[in-house]
Amino acid sequence: MCKCLAGSIIDGGGRTSWPRTPMGEAYVRCATGFGGRLALTALVLTVVGMSAACGRTADPASPATPTHNSHSQFVPPSAAPLRAGERFVTLTMPQPYAPAAPNGGTDEYRCFLVDPQLSAKMYLTGSQFLPQNVDIVHHAIFFRIAPEDVSKARAADTRTNGEGWQCFGDAGIDGDAAWVAHWAPGANEVLLGNGLGYEMPPGSQLVMQVHYNLLATNGQAGSTDQSSIRLRVADGSAPMTPLGTFLVPAPVELPCTAQESGPLCDRTKAIEDVGRRFGDEIGAMAGELIRRCGNGQPVPGPTQHCDLPMDGSATVYAVAGHMHLLGRSIKVELNPGTPGAKTLLDIPQYNFDDQAIRPLDSPVKIQNGDMIRVTCTHDAGLRTLLPQLQQLPPRYVVWGDGTSDEMCLGLLIGTQS
Repeated sequence: MCKCLAGSIIDGGGRTSWPRTPMGEAYVRCATGFGGRLALTALVLTVVGMSAACGRTADPASPATPTHNSHSQFVPPSAAPLRAGERFVTLTMPQPYAPAAPNGGTDEYRCFLVDPQLSAKMYLTGSQFLPQNVDIVHHAIFFRIAPEDVSKARAADTRTNGEGWQCFGDAGIDGDAAWVAHWAPGANEVLLGNGLGYEMPPGSQLVMQVHYNLLATNGQAGSTDQSSIRLRVADGSAPMTPLGTFLVPAPVELPCTAQESGPLCDRTKAIEDVGRRFGDEIGAMAGELIRRCGNGQPVPGPTQHCDLPMDGSATVYAVAGHMHLLGRSIKVELNPGTPGAKTLLDIPQYNFDDQAIRPLDSPVKIQNGDMIRVTCTHDAGLRTLLPQLQQLPPRYVVWGDGTSDEMCLGLLIGTQS
């Protein structure tokens, strides 16, 4: 599920900048400053809720072995009571859509324009995504589109057959597209803490990006979806602090196991296959992440990490980690190896079906020059254990948008200090 948007900017020197716009979010050419967009394919994740400074949360379980089950019985919990100045707005895809994966793949990213009809500035203080067909809905991300860019989204919709438009990597339009909500397995209602929210100017609209995974249908089209989202919006009558979403990616360089063989076990051919399915920008991610995070040469292995220095200061309220089906563990650290080191996130037994954002016990201040490290471990041996992957040819796994590809992504939610 992804893009490099709403939050972090990694400049040409590899430094990570907390967004400096009034919203705390800026459309970015992510992860490597190379002009491509970071695609967050399963993900990015939403909250089962955010407690402490960020709201409420459930108590996630961590099974010994990753589980990746069907979510066809998804029933959201009852919404928390509305707070002062809040109201609900429910938005639904205009028409049912039957996804069709392009270029011989099993994944499609589709964007749909939905209008909350805001006549005055509001703040998005919570959300509950409502997937209508959870057998094929892999994740969803919502981007705030500035009023002046709404016409670009309408034009993309008009020139594309069927509902919406294809949008691997981001909202699929040029202009301001800020990440303001998302859903993935294990996530229920996002309820931000009092006084925290994403700014929604009058006339702004949302692009609903849905990642459809057709592994359950062997890549065949036919099944339809008409998902919706219930927004919680506040009128700003009480003081509000605008939030930003910050993404920290690391490479994935996972070779085939010793028991596997095939053309895609060759790294070069595997990267070419990612580019064929998702385009040259996504295909370039593997090389760009190695360039930014390592010594310029890939080091194949199950565990990879990336250190990114901060350019600016921020306060972080919650953290999450995102990988795909081969993920085993993920950790996000602040200033590792120093006396002031902090572990912001540590999931030693990653569960794809539990991608809730974890609120921090107390907000963490990040200063200019601080180092953020994200570390992921993947396991190619899971390919033979997971029904979704058993029928696919083995491959050298790199960063990619598909369910059979992988990601290593830390996600931080906070405010510019």
